[in-house]
Amino acid sequence: MTLRALANTLLSSLFEPPCAACAQVLPHPLDGAVCEHCWASIRRGVALNEHLHGRHAVDWVGAVDLYEGRLRDIIHALKYERRRSLARPLGTLMRTSGAQLLAGAEVVVPVPLHPRREQERGFNQADDLARQLGLPVVPLLRRIRHTTSQIELPADARNQNVRDAFDLARIPDPGSRLPTVIVLVDDVSTTGATLEACAKVLKRSGVKEVRALTAARVVTGRR
Repeated sequence: MTLRALANTLLSSLFEPPCAACAQVLPHPLDGAVCEHCWASIRRGVALNEHLHGRHAVDWVGAVDLYEGRLRDIIHALKYERRRSLARPLGTLMRTSGAQLLAGAEVVVPVPLHPRREQERGFNQADDLARQLGLPVVPLLRRIRHTTSQIELPADARNQNVRDAFDLARIPDPGSRLPTVIVLVDDVSTTGATLEACAKVLKRSGVKEVRALTAARVVTGRR
């Protein structure tokens, strides 16, 4: 038995650390806060990459899997329990599943939190995920209006909730240009209202193509 395997066995038996997703005892706690079984339960890019053909400001959308089961539990642990170490393996899944969306893009842009909410949480999970995707992370956007959490609202109220909630983080210098193709990054897309509001700001500012990549997506029958 290797030293690492021995350490895993001792930590698991002595402290019985729970998996952040299923709450079962982690057999290999040194390998992360989520057990192998929970990670294996997540499907990879199950028909969730979609070209929107000009119907929206977002041109392409992609996600690892549906917002359900263990993936939902993992995102909840990252976001609300501050298990920031989960951003690395979750972002790696996004990078693999979203390879088509990331190809040819110049930068990734995390969906910003309002400063008040980011201060309360202590971090922006979208930024943590974006830093795992292998492209430069550029905070092009800022949230200028504090809004109700989208998950607390019915679908038909979410567009209004994020209307005019975003702006460019800074005015481009004369003669400079914004990236031509960017990928918006967030943890979850429900109706797509937040991503669409961000994309509209970027398109008005001269970005030619906006793609969106999230860890999970809620399938509601419409974006």
